[in-house]
Amino acid sequence: MLGAIIGDIIGSVYEGFSSIKTKDFPLFCDRCHFTDDTVLTIAVADTILHNGDYVERFKWYYQRYPKAGYGKGFRAWALLPSSQPYHSFGNGSAMRVSPVAFAFNDLETVLNEAKRSAEVTHNHPEGIKGAQAVASAVFLARTTQDKTLIKSYIQTNFGYNLEETLDEIRPNYHFNSSCQGSVPQAIIAFLESTDFEDAIRNAISLGGDSDTIACIAGGIADAFYGNIPNKIVQQALVCLSEPQYVIFEEFMSKFVHR
Repeated sequence: MLGAIIGDIIGSVYEGFSSIKTKDFPLFCDRCHFTDDTVLTIAVADTILHNGDYVERFKWYYQRYPKAGYGKGFRAWALLPSSQPYHSFGNGSAMRVSPVAFAFNDLETVLNEAKRSAEVTHNHPEGIKGAQAVASAVFLARTTQDKTLIKSYIQTNFGYNLEETLDEIRPNYHFNSSCQGSVPQAIIAFLESTDFEDAIRNAISLGGDSDTIACIAGGIADAFYGNIPNKIVQQALVCLSEPQYVIFEEFMSKFVHR
C-alpha cells in the first residue's frame, strides 16, 4: 500500500504532455500530489479495516476528494444514486487493490477480495483480471520473494505477456488506461527492477499512464523489497491529507509492520 501511494505521487507529474521516456528524473517536485489512485487505494484500505461497503466508501471518498483526476466513467458512477457497475476494463480496478494483498494471508482469499473490490465498478472480465493479477503479484511478492514464481503465476493464470523487456516496450508505448494495456507493463517494470526506487523509475520511463503504472509497480516492489528509504517515504506522506494519513497509519499498524 505504501509503495502504491508513493508511486502515484511521484508519477503524478509525468503523464499526458509531461510523460517522459527516461529513468533520469527527479523523484519529487513542488507539483507532486496524490491522485485518484491514492484516494481509492485508501478507500479500499478503509473498507477492509472497518468491514465496510466498497460502493459506499468509493462514493464517499469521491465526494471528499472530487478533483483527484478520476476517469470519466468513475465520475459518472460516483455521482449517480444507482450503484450498478459500468462494465469498465480500465486500470482503476488494478491501481487501488494493493491493500487487499496485505490484509489477507492466503492467495484464494486475496483473489476473491480483489474481485469484490473491482466488480462494484469494473465488472468487465478484463477489469476483474487486472485487479486479481496485481493483488496476486503483491501477495506473492511479500510471501515468496521469488520473481520467477511471480512471473510464471501471472502468465499462467492471467495470460499476460511478460516476456517483453522495457527497452522493447518503451519506444512505441503510449498512454493506455486499460488493464490489458498497462498492468503487464507495470508488472514488467517491477520484474526488471533492482530495488524499490528502480521499479518506480522503470514504470515512469515507459511514458504512459505514469501515476497508475508507478502505483501498481510500486505496490508490488514495496511488498518484495521492503525497506523503502525513509526520505522517499516522508516526502510522499506529507502530500496526504490528514484523514488519508489516519487511515494509512491504521492500516499499516494492523496489517504491515514497518
